[in-house]
Amino acid sequence: MTFDQASRSLRNLTLAAASLALAGCAATATIAQRGNVPDPEKLEQLKPGNSKDEVVQLIGSPSTIGTFSDKRWYYISRKTEKIAFFNPNTIDQQVLEVQFDEQDKVLEVKKLNLADAKDVDIIQRSTPTAGKSITVFDQLLGNIGKFNKAGGGNAVGP
Repeated sequence: MTFDQASRSLRNLTLAAASLALAGCAATATIAQRGNVPDPEKLEQLKPGNSKDEVVQLIGSPSTIGTFSDKRWYYISRKTEKIAFFNPNTIDQQVLEVQFDEQDKVLEVKKLNLADAKDVDIIQRSTPTAGKSITVFDQLLGNIGKFNKAGGGNAVGP
């Protein structure tokens, strides 16, 4: 086998391996549906004046309850699409908000979708903690001179 033949064989082998590797990352999307999607027929039965118990019987327990008051229940569903190793994209989102009055009767029912969503900027900072920050150097050399002498002190072990 000459150098040219070996070079071509190596190149063909490399192309075949790259093709197989790329085939493993095929662009097939994975669709995932998460959350509570209430049945539309049961949603029609949900009317102002229904009690909390009736709401639970009709459409089930809420995904979450309001943070500052238990007078708002949220039923959240989201459909996402993930391609290969990329982060998933939200392709559909439905939120049903059920608001109750002081007597725990349904006051209002709102349907929200992905167009009603608002982006929230995440603050990228950390909370300071008490104590000392230890470096790798401190960890490696920090125990020098801190061992008990043989046979003395409170040494644990045989």
